Amino acid sequence: MLSDRSLDEVLTEVLRLATRTIPGAQAASLTLVREEGAVTAAHCGDVALDVDHLQYEQGSGPCLEASRGGIVVRVDDLAADDRFGPVGPRAAALGVHSCLAVPLPYQGSSIGALSAYSTRPGAFATPDAVPIGLDVAEALAVAVLNAESHAQLDSQAHNLSVAVNNRAVIEQAKGVLMAQQHVGPEQAFELLRAASQRANRKVRDVAAGVVASTQGPRPSTPITEERPPIPG
Repeated sequence: MLSDRSLDEVLTEVLRLATRTIPGAQAASLTLVREEGAVTAAHCGDVALDVDHLQYEQGSGPCLEASRGGIVVRVDDLAADDRFGPVGPRAAALGVHSCLAVPLPYQGSSIGALSAYSTRPGAFATPDAVPIGLDVAEALAVAVLNAESHAQLDSQAHNLSVAVNNRAVIEQAKGVLMAQQHVGPEQAFELLRAASQRANRKVRDVAAGVVASTQGPRPSTPITEERPPIPG
């Protein structure tokens, strides 16, 4: 699913399917809970985003209850529901009168929730609403976790590539200094480190300057070993 489309496109498409397949759904959203708080990763229908933000502002609501508790939360009449403080009546004022929030499963816990919204009270009281919601939530969880795994692997590969390139540049610079200064590998690295401290630059950047100096103007930061003056 992610091979030729972005994660946002995939999640939005799944939510469109949710609004068509979950009986009674007219809008839907995906809430992900992170250390810094809850966010709406995707939504279908602007009213879903509005109700999500209302819950985040109040720190309470069906989507947060489902995310944190790993339980299915169904509200048949938001205008009369007082479980979540002012969230229910305020959502009803936005035109949303019923909600179904289903947790996104991950290894026995939850990483967020799928929320389906309707302008009709009791829209999700049908026998099929919860089972279909659970199926859609599982598909969303798989998509999110696969995308995060790909992103983590890409980040690790990038960091490894940077480390290898940095190491190669430093080794090249050490070779230049060993030839120029007639020193060993450890002394060459100490010269790089000392120049880095004097110039307040990274060792890798100083090393790149040394390598570049063999093909152009000499670097502005001198890479020399300090020696005591010879008595006259």
